[in-house]
Amino acid sequence: MQLFLQFNAQQKPKGFVLLEGYALPYEAELLEELTKIIDAAPLRHMVTPGGYGMSVGTSSCGQVGWVSDKNGYRYSESDPESEKPWPAMPGILHKLAVTAAEQARFPDFSPDACLINRYEAKAKLSLHQDKDEQDFSSPIVSVSLGLPATFLFGGLERKDPVHRTVLSHGDIVVWGGPNRLAYHGVSPVKAGFHPKLGACRINLTFRKAL
Repeated sequence: MQLFLQFNAQQKPKGFVLLEGYALPYEAELLEELTKIIDAAPLRHMVTPGGYGMSVGTSSCGQVGWVSDKNGYRYSESDPESEKPWPAMPGILHKLAVTAAEQARFPDFSPDACLINRYEAKAKLSLHQDKDEQDFSSPIVSVSLGLPATFLFGGLERKDPVHRTVLSHGDIVVWGGPNRLAYHGVSPVKAGFHPKLGACRINLTFRKAL
């Protein structure tokens, strides 16, 4: 039986939980740890299997990291540029992801990968599904830092209606269950300046990949 998301302009989609400002108490520690991670595994603009450069700068931390090249989308135990293991996921990042999942009623979440995306002005992420993981029983936890962005959350088919939510610094969205494979993306980020992160948005996406 096919599952559908049902929502209108006044409602949040089923399976989508917005935790406004939830990451703010962790801000200082998050930014400190992110600096260390990016120093060890610098952001880079990966190439899609079709040969297109991605507009977002990407890195990872955790047991595995997400990569994209002519061979496809996948998780790798090592950074393809340095050939070293990805930086370990700091405890504060893991704690934030786990507690956010619990707040969204997804207990026992144990992420082993955190994808880090840096959006400058006009950078975007087209509608897609997170389906490179081995098990879809765990939720996705997505943390927004820096400039605001419009998050797009659709249905299980690309043609399904899309709900738009403006995410601000410190907001977290969580989705899972029957809508774990919902299409989602980010509209082009508008130019601006954030007092802590400057002219960019950072997104942390926690997954259970293995």
